[in-house]
Amino acid sequence: MHYRTLGRTGVQVSTLALGAMNFGAIGRTTQDEATAIVDAALEAGINVIDTADMYSGGESEEMVGRAIAGRRDDIVLATKAGLPMGDERNHRGSSRRWLVTELDNSLRRLGVDHVDLYQIHRWDPSTGDEETLSALTDLQRAGKIRYFGSSTFPAYRLVEAQWAAREHHLSRYVTEQPSYSILQRGIETHVLPVTERYGLGVLAWSPLASGWLSGAVRAGRSIATSRSTLIPERFDTALPANRARLEAVEQLTKVADDAGLTMIQLALGFVTAHPAVTSALIGPRTLDHLHAQLAAADTVLSADVLDAIDAIVAPGTDLAPHEKYDTPPALLDPSLRRR
Repeated sequence: MHYRTLGRTGVQVSTLALGAMNFGAIGRTTQDEATAIVDAALEAGINVIDTADMYSGGESEEMVGRAIAGRRDDIVLATKAGLPMGDERNHRGSSRRWLVTELDNSLRRLGVDHVDLYQIHRWDPSTGDEETLSALTDLQRAGKIRYFGSSTFPAYRLVEAQWAAREHHLSRYVTEQPSYSILQRGIETHVLPVTERYGLGVLAWSPLASGWLSGAVRAGRSIATSRSTLIPERFDTALPANRARLEAVEQLTKVADDAGLTMIQLALGFVTAHPAVTSALIGPRTLDHLHAQLAAADTVLSADVLDAIDAIVAPGTDLAPHEKYDTPPALLDPSLRRR
């Protein structure tokens, strides 16, 4: 396992990080399975575990808490808040009212007295930067969080938050967690240059593109991954974006074969090759999945392989742009762009 410094924090983190979204109902992973995955990940040198309050309605945090009991200090523990936790309208977002309440809920579910990294799960357009940053700064000063970061923020919001922190003399986001893979490279255009400019650590999620790059998706085969069952429209090859992804996967498979790599090694090696990326988040449902992904821990792609990838999916290109999570709200809601 390789290690890198998380932004400018001085904290050393593994280049593969364990994402716990599949722990619980979402991935149908039991406590025993989750504990075995955590055990194997730590044994392999992973020292980052990332979860969120809304993963399976808090169940993921509870399972992570049980799995790490007795070894908390050896782990860089990260969680997130901001996405809805039920129907109550104020049980979401990044207001001081909600963040103070929900962090206590997360700490209780995790069974710890602090988290190392607390992340705002999505930019909340209804809440000002000063409101959110002042709440996070107070929680940091209270010792409940060591650092805080953002997740899937548009580049311009990252810049605004950095300036708000400076203007109001508040602590700042030190990490960003964006979606990034060979098939979704749009963040190379704006987000990654901004993270490099401000020295943010980057924890890239979905490096296997929801299973498209796992090796299980090939032309002429039925697609039967766990994610395709949950969101079948993202794997319907009658749709142009999915046909484009399938064509790219077929070409990438040849690149991987010629290099003597699995598709997983190619995909994870690509993400961790970018100088702005600190860690790639893997989200195994089973021990077999974990071991297949751990095989990429020491993968370093040659310049020839990276050039071949660029020829298949051009830098800065999203093959499924409609699946981006950092699109400005006015592009999604017509009422926001009409007078």
